[in-house]
Amino acid sequence: MSVTVISESSNGALHPVTAQLVGAASSLGGSITVICPGGVGSSDAANIAGVTKVISVEGDCFESYDCVAWSKAISPLVEGDLVLSSSSAVGRDLASSIAASMGVPVVQDVTSLTEGFSATRPIFSGKAIEEVGISSPCAISLRANSFESAGDGGNAEVSSVNVSQDITVAVKQALAKASERIDVSEADIVISGGRGMGEPANFSHLEEVADILGAAVGASRAAVDTWGEIPHSMQVGQTGKTVTPNLYIAVGISGAIQHLAGMRSSKFILAINKDADAPIFGVADYGIVSTWEEALPVLKEHLSDLLSN
Repeated sequence: MSVTVISESSNGALHPVTAQLVGAASSLGGSITVICPGGVGSSDAANIAGVTKVISVEGDCFESYDCVAWSKAISPLVEGDLVLSSSSAVGRDLASSIAASMGVPVVQDVTSLTEGFSATRPIFSGKAIEEVGISSPCAISLRANSFESAGDGGNAEVSSVNVSQDITVAVKQALAKASERIDVSEADIVISGGRGMGEPANFSHLEEVADILGAAVGASRAAVDTWGEIPHSMQVGQTGKTVTPNLYIAVGISGAIQHLAGMRSSKFILAINKDADAPIFGVADYGIVSTWEEALPVLKEHLSDLLSN
């Protein structure tokens, strides 16, 4: 079973109820992904015991709460069939909206949850307790202080997805995070394009970025199979070359399993794709939801500035 927990924040920090949500998820077994709206508390969420992965969802829409915008940004990143949120005003709102976007039922204000998917919740202003049977997929909001908190000691992977409409902001954040892990003067950098590049002539834009970084240019199998102009020698993947660079930039690549097999061991993965549901975001350390036409010019500009300083 895979469970997605929507974290709760307060005053710019992770709210303690998030650990309670993870504790409830742990009692059900399986993997646990924590999604942190606005990126708030992502490092703290990674330290919670039992968490498998943390997704930091960043963007200008998180500057203030807007249920529709938040739900639109978060829903494509939900993993598994069970979504847990707190039963705060925001948590209940998000649970309902995410459930609607997924086309699944929602159960609110749950105070107990069992592995067999039996839940209890107060009804009639707390005058009665209702026991309900739950089957996945569904979304559930849990009442605070009704579940034991998961402890510390976790070391989950943290990946970031930027849904900002301002591509300049997204690229700056991606480069800032990448520079924490790599030396951009090193040559072990690969930038690869997929069929999302539109046509082989557009790989010239990848070559321009590669020239700035001293990087190699790669391609997905889909690009190689579609266009004869893209040679097999550029193919990264299970039936191509396996690469383990410090930085791997995937542009217009959906993330088929055979491609992931050839690059997922890269130290830092930056993905640029207009499809927020693209599997590549599942392995990326930082994702930018954008077309390559919008993102690459900004990427080139800021790389040039970075390397000239």
